[in-house]
Amino acid sequence: MSEHPGETNGGAGAVLRLENITRQYPSGDGVLNVLSGVDLEVNAGEFVGLIGPSGSGKSTLLHAAGLLEKPDAGKVWIDGQDCLSLGDSERTAVRRNAIGFVYQFHHLLPEFTALDNVAMPLRIAGEGQRYARREAERLLVIMGLADRLTHQPSQLSGGEQQRVAIARALVNKPRILLADEPTGNLDPNTSAAVFQSLFDLVRIERVAALVATHNDALQSYMDRVLVMSEGKAVPQHRHA
Repeated sequence: MSEHPGETNGGAGAVLRLENITRQYPSGDGVLNVLSGVDLEVNAGEFVGLIGPSGSGKSTLLHAAGLLEKPDAGKVWIDGQDCLSLGDSERTAVRRNAIGFVYQFHHLLPEFTALDNVAMPLRIAGEGQRYARREAERLLVIMGLADRLTHQPSQLSGGEQQRVAIARALVNKPRILLADEPTGNLDPNTSAAVFQSLFDLVRIERVAALVATHNDALQSYMDRVLVMSEGKAVPQHRHA
């Protein structure tokens, strides 16, 4: 139980809230301050961009938000729960049930079809094959892959593979989607098309999305943009 009233609902409506996230790494004779007290929150159905050059801390921040790496200081609230105070097994359960991840590389299983790749997380979670495949097909259709359900990854283009990976990340209905350079390996036109599909799915599924990219051209899809600068996530003021 929290000793402070109200501390069980940090984020007051936000699905994801980070408070004062700090991360340092040893560097030579001193330390490298990668994150210096980052605060941010993301609401359901909101598409928030995280931009900045390589090495600015985007991936480190996503790892902290996704409970993959424990920060040196700060709090991670997911649906009002202070997740860093949980034990390892409880934190793993939150990560499995509440968070979907998309990376630059799709990591699809080559021997399975697109449909079965997407259905896999539900099957692992104990859902029946019929329900798992129905949900997988629903998401793949939304992602524009209705005619690619039975194709294996090697039979898909790079953009199609990444669409499958996005559908897989969302099939177990997570509350949060964390994406790290999800279109980093794609050409500009394919990247824009995949981003549009990702944006549409975030809206439809009402997931809170935090997406890191160094591609400035994709900022138009974002509801808000945060710029990583000197270890902080600074709101970018945009012109109408």
